[in-house]
Amino acid sequence: MAKAEKDFIKLTSEPLVLQDIVDLVKDDQAGAISTFCGTTHKTVVRLEYESYIPMAEKEISSIITDVRTKWQLMKVAVYHRLGIVPVGETSVIIAVSSVHRHESLKAVEWLIDTLKEKVPIWKKEIYNDGSSWKENTKSKCC
Repeated sequence: MAKAEKDFIKLTSEPLVLQDIVDLVKDDQAGAISTFCGTTHKTVVRLEYESYIPMAEKEISSIITDVRTKWQLMKVAVYHRLGIVPVGETSVIIAVSSVHRHESLKAVEWLIDTLKEKVPIWKKEIYNDGSSWKENTKSKCC
């Protein structure tokens, strides 16, 4: 889902492809594109994400608006997987373009931290022994 011409938000059950998301934030005036990829690590068998999509998209749009008040950014993309995410696959990708690297690096860090704190996405970790642990991402996310 595109928000404005320079903001891209998507919650999907499909695998995330870094290059596709980087291509969204490319700009001829940008001197930097910074990214963050959160992946499922091998301490779990898989992760499962759930969300009320309209509310999550609204909150992501709000944090993008906020990040634009902190740094001079060109384009911003926030993509998050929903459903089952196996080990080694990407759960979340954030990509930001700016004229200078400092702005995009700081913005990416702020965006992932704020996403984890505010966006209503719930994560369930499934372990080898069949046990699980579920977390409401309003306190922590991805």
